[in-house]
Amino acid sequence: EFMQAFWDTEEVQDKAIQLLAGFVRDKSALPYLLTFTELITFAMKTHVGSLKIQVDGCSLLLEILSQALEQDVVVALDENVTSSLLETVRQHSENEELLSLVCTLLMMISASEVAAENLRKVGVIPDLLSILRNFLHNEQICLSCCAVLWSLAANENNVDQAVMKSAVPVTSAVLQEHLQNGTVTESACSALWALSLQGCLSENDYEPTTALLLDALRMNPGRPVLVKNACLALASLLRLSEISALRFIMDSKGSGINLIKYAYHLHFDDPEVVENICMLINEMVQYDDVVLDMLSQKMEELLSEIKSSFPSS
Repeated sequence: EFMQAFWDTEEVQDKAIQLLAGFVRDKSALPYLLTFTELITFAMKTHVGSLKIQVDGCSLLLEILSQALEQDVVVALDENVTSSLLETVRQHSENEELLSLVCTLLMMISASEVAAENLRKVGVIPDLLSILRNFLHNEQICLSCCAVLWSLAANENNVDQAVMKSAVPVTSAVLQEHLQNGTVTESACSALWALSLQGCLSENDYEPTTALLLDALRMNPGRPVLVKNACLALASLLRLSEISALRFIMDSKGSGINLIKYAYHLHFDDPEVVENICMLINEMVQYDDVVLDMLSQKMEELLSEIKSSFPSS
């Protein structure tokens, strides 16, 4: 009631947000989380020019979503929330600390199909790509934005191909910049996989993207999620192009076949990793030159090993 009575007073709204933060932290506010979310969003929208309200509001929204996740409480975020966050992004496009908070929020809410659709409707993708270009060094921003891109591209409906195609070079730049950061690389690989499934990569993208994915595997072979994502993305590329297949076996830093064999032996007890490796192998065998290379590198031994460990494969 206090917030609603003084919408236009910035100090009142910020003080109220700080008081709400105290309630949320001691977990006494679970029944009121949705109401809190609506109040905070409206305050942020009303005072979009106030950096303090935006930072405090985003921090509290993150706390609310985290609490809801922990307690298995569903907080349905409507289009007002997504449009408010987009206004924040556009008003404060140079503030790295705030953008990191907003992008983390967008990542959390985009896991919901409804929220992802709302983000698509309000036209968030060009803004995400602009943020990535400006803050390519920021690991949290890159992780979050790639996760949102994956959520938006993974939905087969309503994908704006022209906009999504412009995400390919930016996502590749993220992968190149953060190859040694396994978490960011996992996110970038999943985004590239979704973009390739949607047909967003051009013929000129096939070879360099294949080389980048091989680098990601080479530098992070011990991360099962990354291996799964990279294998899915590579399988999608090999399905599309023989150029990718040839780069896969003749990469200047070493054959992809050796990488796959090594990844299998690291994760042979993870059925999902093995399944994705099998999907990649299935795409490899459609090209004669690749089959010859597989035979020369005794790939049949690996296939026999997989078959004996997973008889149904």
